[in-house]
Amino acid sequence: MKLSYLNAIKETLRSEMKKDSNIFLIGEDIGIYGGAFGVTQGLVGEFGNERIRNTPISEQAITGISIGAAITGTKPIMEIMFMDFITLAMDQLINQASKVHYMYNGQYNVPLVIRTPMGGGKGYGPSHSQCLEAHFMHTPGIKIVAPYTVKDAVVLLKSAIHDNNPVLFLEHKNLYSKREELIDINSISSEEIGKANILKQGNLVTIISYSYMLKLVEEVVEEMNVDAEIIDLRSLAPLDKETILKSVKKTGRVIIVEEGCKTLGVGSEIASIIGEEALMYLNFPITRVASKDSPIPCCESLENCVIPQKQDIQEAIAKVLESLK
Repeated sequence: MKLSYLNAIKETLRSEMKKDSNIFLIGEDIGIYGGAFGVTQGLVGEFGNERIRNTPISEQAITGISIGAAITGTKPIMEIMFMDFITLAMDQLINQASKVHYMYNGQYNVPLVIRTPMGGGKGYGPSHSQCLEAHFMHTPGIKIVAPYTVKDAVVLLKSAIHDNNPVLFLEHKNLYSKREELIDINSISSEEIGKANILKQGNLVTIISYSYMLKLVEEVVEEMNVDAEIIDLRSLAPLDKETILKSVKKTGRVIIVEEGCKTLGVGSEIASIIGEEALMYLNFPITRVASKDSPIPCCESLENCVIPQKQDIQEAIAKVLESLK
């Protein structure tokens, strides 16, 4: 059966809610309307208003209620309508949710999942198109996952729900329509958060990416017929250093592709890890492809100038391969 990324998330929510009555969803317009992108559509009719809780337009209220509910024994899955709006909840996530487990010596946990759509490519403009994950990578106590495949949307959502502390679950808007053959969701198990996947084995260059950018990477590598190793990070916090370093030591060349801004982005941390622990294995400088340090425009042509496109990845690969001649 072919299932879309969006419906895989919905069916996983439904499956886990049936198994555990402590799980409830909370967010803006997630009831009858089904959320901004329809992920929760139909669930209120099945689980009722007590477990599918519509809220006022207040990310601070959603987050505060969710943290309190998590500490007292339930398992909230909160939805932030656009990742851009998560900035309104950063105080509570960074100064409260991430620290409770440590401040109380493990006596309390915050089993909270924060679902949020990320990324551009839709013409939604500067306040509805950002990738802000790097902000949270700097916060100990919050795990971050960014599934690319439909199967991983199921695996990592289950992993997030079963985790005892906060997990930021990132859903790229451009992946909602992605479809894959998928066996019964109930037969798919959660996994330890922090493990990357190698989507393609290769020997000439390691390409590291996550979420929607991997679609562009896979297309470019196939079109250019490059012997590249493609790593799907899956988890941004913690990062799978072992998989990254093993691949870089094998190929001696690395390209990091992300949609967030280049300065102090996800790629900056990965480049630092490689520089500290595998510099002597490199045969070419680390290459990064990322968004320009600019707000995201609404106009399609301008948006494409800011956010990485296939041509940017092609040029990065060509530049690295030129060193082999």
